[in-house]
Amino acid sequence: MSPRTSLLLFWSLFVLGSAPAQAAYTWIPSAPPQEIEARLARVQADAGAHKAAIAAGKRAAFFCVNCHGETGVSALDNMPNLAGQNAFYLLTQIDKFGDGRRKDAFMSGLVKVLKPDDRFNIAVFYASQPVPPTPAKNPVQAAAAGKHFARACLGCHGVKAYGTREVARLAGQRSAYLIATLKNYRSGSGLRSDSRMTGVAQKLSDAEIVALAAYLGALP
Repeated sequence: MSPRTSLLLFWSLFVLGSAPAQAAYTWIPSAPPQEIEARLARVQADAGAHKAAIAAGKRAAFFCVNCHGETGVSALDNMPNLAGQNAFYLLTQIDKFGDGRRKDAFMSGLVKVLKPDDRFNIAVFYASQPVPPTPAKNPVQAAAAGKHFARACLGCHGVKAYGTREVARLAGQRSAYLIATLKNYRSGSGLRSDSRMTGVAQKLSDAEIVALAAYLGALP
């Protein structure tokens, strides 16, 4: 049994152990985007509130450690780093798993038991954590991929690939995860759905995807 399966089984038994517990975990959507942005601005401007949100987020994210690491830096190349992502972006992705806009039975099963405040604090926690670059196994290949990044990614993800409130940070991301994600966009499998990304990925060859993933993973 894989670690992901074991964790999901444990969490399911915990949540479904009693009727009252099951009823308590009805999915509650997050606040509207403008309210989330205003709350993030308040929390990030107040050192005490920011510290409290980080601590609460770390506690709420205890079941994420097995795949995403203690601070959102994954030890597994096929699992994404969450550290360093924009908090608004992270919260949006968490909500997409919860309401079905992103398809992953494992992630959806875990996310659905989180209350809005938990999801908010988890996003703040991971956003506050540093993400180290992963040295490329083939530095020459990675360096050459800079032209692919400039052509295909820079316009949305930024010069440093740090992303925005609506676009993922790619700098320091796990290469196997990036490769799988780009190929999912390219294939139109439905696992990831974004017309912009599909259009970009369809113009990349397998070799370009591998090189691009190595280049992005090595960015600080």
